[in-house]
Amino acid sequence: MRKTIIVALLAMLPLLAGAQTTKDWASFKTFREANEKVTKAPVAVLFGDSITEVWAQKDPAFFEAHDFIGRGISGQTSSQMLVRFRRDVIDLHPRIVVIMGGTNDIALNNGVISLDDVLGNIISMVQLARANKIVPVLCSVTPCAKYSWRPEVTTAAQDIVKLNGMIKAFAYAQGIMYIDYHSALKDGKDAMREGLSKDGCHPVLETYQSIMEPILMNEMEKLPAYQKTKIKR
Repeated sequence: MRKTIIVALLAMLPLLAGAQTTKDWASFKTFREANEKVTKAPVAVLFGDSITEVWAQKDPAFFEAHDFIGRGISGQTSSQMLVRFRRDVIDLHPRIVVIMGGTNDIALNNGVISLDDVLGNIISMVQLARANKIVPVLCSVTPCAKYSWRPEVTTAAQDIVKLNGMIKAFAYAQGIMYIDYHSALKDGKDAMREGLSKDGCHPVLETYQSIMEPILMNEMEKLPAYQKTKIKR
């Protein structure tokens, strides 16, 4: 019986290996067709994970009105974002890139990673943007005390606060705009305020429209790179 099981497992190894080698780990294909259809450089690319993805899906009128493009992919970590940064940001030639990521690293979506290494991925995105004359804007991670898909992570709220502090310090040191959604969305325990999300992590449409969009635009209006694009438009 044991020999039969071993033989069966050995027979499955090539299939498992094949599945791994054909996996689109960074999800390059997600926006491949959409990117090919971009004929005019956008004012800004909003780049991130599901928070950004859902935002673009729920309120496309906001993105269209300001000539923004959403390039968020659900579940992605900062490492995956960094890998696809060229295809989904640089190749679109935006004036500005608004980067928001890191919560899925804390959720261990791709295994253990230190906050220092998460920040390192974000710093690399900033360096890539600047090298290509794209103005980077960094955002706080939105509050979340518990990941429904990763209940074993019990320090999410505290880790998000720590990561946000690191991102903010780097942004200020580098003269980069930092947009703080966290302070506007959190409750007294650094969790998402009741009523702003259905699962405690992902904002509902009204949260995007009544809180996050005004915060974003209030800050963007102060940005010289954004002011120049308004004149051109």
